[in-house]
Amino acid sequence: MLNTPPGPTLLGFDVIWVATILAAIASMAVLFAIYTAITVRDPMARRVKALNERREQLKAGIVASPRKRASLIRKNETTDRMRDTLSSLKVLQESQVKQVQQKLAQAGIRKKEYAVAVIFARMVLPIVLGGFAAIMIYWVNYFPEWGSFKKFMLFAFIACLSYKGPDLWVQNLISKRTDAIRKGLPDALDLLVICAEAGLTVDAAFNRVARELGRAYPELGDEFTLTSIELAFLTDRRSAFENLAYRVNLEAVKGVVTTMIQTERYGTPLASALRVLSAEFRNDRMMRAEEKAARLPAIMTVPLILFILPVLFIVILGPAACSIGDAFSGGGPGSH
Repeated sequence: MLNTPPGPTLLGFDVIWVATILAAIASMAVLFAIYTAITVRDPMARRVKALNERREQLKAGIVASPRKRASLIRKNETTDRMRDTLSSLKVLQESQVKQVQQKLAQAGIRKKEYAVAVIFARMVLPIVLGGFAAIMIYWVNYFPEWGSFKKFMLFAFIACLSYKGPDLWVQNLISKRTDAIRKGLPDALDLLVICAEAGLTVDAAFNRVARELGRAYPELGDEFTLTSIELAFLTDRRSAFENLAYRVNLEAVKGVVTTMIQTERYGTPLASALRVLSAEFRNDRMMRAEEKAARLPAIMTVPLILFILPVLFIVILGPAACSIGDAFSGGGPGSH
């Protein structure tokens, strides 16, 4: 029986197998992109449902009986079991839970019980993934050619990544949501100025701006709608503004909240203060855009050197190099 010669290898890996795996991943990515493009979901349905739940909770706190108020507080059995497990191990601290709850609120996740799930994942993932990595590295000896230091570094990397994984996921959601809110804040303040000059109240102005900007900036519209609901139901209007600053990790929003609180307390003109803030935020947005444009040549230097210039040299010098090689090897058109 003939033995098939081994395929080409690169850094110890079979090139044909690697190309097959990459082609399969690319095909799955294309199918997933087609699926997401065909099945377009309305993001407003979930937001409207969450806002209605918050409205019912605030309404129940004012007019409902204690029994109905307790029925609106939904409990999650899974997170309750996680809380009991963490409490039995003496690793659950209220300050830690409050910190994670604020991060989840800044990420757009308003289910407070999910904070226990994040803390539970910090404890469980290093044990599960670290144990699996230890079995594969040391017991199965999946990398027999590696030294002990290299194996330990891989195990330590997997363990650290599994511990920081939940925090990195939440921080990524916070960054995306904060950037989306930052882009729409100047336009929202301009609309708030128009509503204030038209004679609308603060809660009506927030509601109107949320309806106008809900499609272009859904995250900002979501926050403004929730603030309008809390302004209508909470007895202390200052708490509604402070909740907005609590849910958004952005200094500009904290400045808007401070302005709102001062206008509510001292009766200063709201439109003029918001107009100054809007102009300041627009200048800040323009400066960030100019800063990114100024960094673009330095960022493009590395791709230019690695990807564009080699291809350009091959296209320009390739035919000449082939002609010179044929001339030196005697393979030119006049050779016999």
